[in-house]
Amino acid sequence: MNSFQLKALAIKPSSECVCSLKICRGWESVSDDRWPSKQLKLVGTLRRELLEGETELSFEEFHPNGTRYDSPAAPVALNYFPYNRADVYGCQQCGCAVLKYTEFGGYYVDQRVRLIDATLLIDDC
Repeated sequence: MNSFQLKALAIKPSSECVCSLKICRGWESVSDDRWPSKQLKLVGTLRRELLEGETELSFEEFHPNGTRYDSPAAPVALNYFPYNRADVYGCQQCGCAVLKYTEFGGYYVDQRVRLIDATLLIDDC
């Protein structure tokens, strides 16, 4: 999925629904019991195939204005972490689109979710 397709998903009008993910403006931890699996459908991925010589996708982040990874104002830069490891889901009731990736931290696995804000989407940088 490219930035144009993602932007089209992010700007779809949304109606009222009980989607609990609208509060996930930065990368929020969302446990399985909070993930509304009946409402969400996998619509794409931002992951790409590894290039020759790569052993894994980059962990480099993109914050030209001094934001942090979990900041609601952080840019959505698809070629950078964690976007380059995220899948895209769409809510079947309200039309909102969210990104989801799995963070692995030693002894834990954490599902992280971020609501897509089209105004923060950076074209392929």
